[in-house]
Amino acid sequence: MNESADQNATPAIATSRQRTLLDHLAVSLGTGMGIGFAPKAPGTFGSLLGPPLVIATQQFHLSLPVLSVVIVVFCVLGIPICSRASTALGKHDPGQVVYDEIAAFWLVFLPQLVTGTPITWQQAIAGFVLFRVFDISKLWPVSQLERLPGGLGIMADDLAAGLMATAVLLILPL
Repeated sequence: MNESADQNATPAIATSRQRTLLDHLAVSLGTGMGIGFAPKAPGTFGSLLGPPLVIATQQFHLSLPVLSVVIVVFCVLGIPICSRASTALGKHDPGQVVYDEIAAFWLVFLPQLVTGTPITWQQAIAGFVLFRVFDISKLWPVSQLERLPGGLGIMADDLAAGLMATAVLLILPL
């Protein structure tokens, strides 16, 4: 690859010549298969993947133990995925990394998942809006959790925003 081709590569990706297959996989997953590269509001675009993922999972009618494993694995894997993706992109918690926004919706809709209650379109919209408000506003404890190191901080603040959205959804008459 010549020097001018390197300069034309996606500017958000750091030194692509030295990246490993795991780096590429982490960037792909971390950016929501590229949706995080949206030129405006990548976190909002990434968040659009969360509700359909959770709603689609409901269609499988997984038992609570299996569903619990899915949620825990998805969230725990987010720590190394977000950490490696942000390192590969050359910034701590870059806007392009949206895996954390997607993962938060497991918590936004946790009551519906646990009870097996279908998520209504009203709940999906309200959950999306509430999550984005809490994620963007960075109210306490979200603001404190994002200070944790690496992928843990990247994931923790969004999971907290997801729980805050859940709490509000529980009291809304939807």
